[in-house]
Amino acid sequence: MSAARGPVLLRLAGVSRTHGHGEIAVHALSEVDLDVRIGELVAVMGPSGSGKSTLLNIAGGLDTPTSGTVTLAGSELSALDLRGRARLRRRSVGYVFQDFNLIPALTAAENVSLPRELDGIGSRAARREALEALADVGIDDLADRFPDEMSGGQQQRVAIARALAGPRRLILADEPTGALDSVTGEDVMRVLRARVDAGAAGLLVTHEARFAAWADRTIFLRDGVVVDTTGERPEADVLLAERF
Repeated sequence: MSAARGPVLLRLAGVSRTHGHGEIAVHALSEVDLDVRIGELVAVMGPSGSGKSTLLNIAGGLDTPTSGTVTLAGSELSALDLRGRARLRRRSVGYVFQDFNLIPALTAAENVSLPRELDGIGSRAARREALEALADVGIDDLADRFPDEMSGGQQQRVAIARALAGPRRLILADEPTGALDSVTGEDVMRVLRARVDAGAAGLLVTHEARFAAWADRTIFLRDGVVVDTTGERPEADVLLAERF
């Protein structure tokens, strides 16, 4: 879909993630290689427990691989301490969590602006960015409402706005349309696609082929292993997705 692809922004090389040891070890990911370029949106599909969310957590530095390397915006994450990874996430990564992760005591605008303020952006500039991001997802009129005053779908859009606020270069989205109706879901995908086309990179976890169709290519996970990658023939993508 994207006409211009830039350099690789995110690279996973031989990434594995194992929980536990010995006979009780669970291999969440196994030898995953993945490049995501500027201007590219990559969808990740697969059954529950296939490693999709683990992949996103490792890509964003929220989890660390058991083996392999993750390079984001030229920095190898294993070479950064906790503070360094947190700083890189605030400046470069917008994360849409599946369970929203909104702070109940903050308004929608405050939830969206908080990461930018933590990164040293002035409160006025951060609020301006927050309002722009909320407008992008169609809920700027809810800027001063608290999460418990909004529906699940509205909270989801606040979470998406938080990921889009400011000059984030990598957007990681874990089922961003899960709490939305079909029309709003398409609107959100249009916003994500526009941000990628404007110079970001995106990694999208979804279980719906119609939303994966917005991506440039789709990778399929099963038991932590990449079992297929599609993108050349959209109709084949849909047929393959129905097998998962």
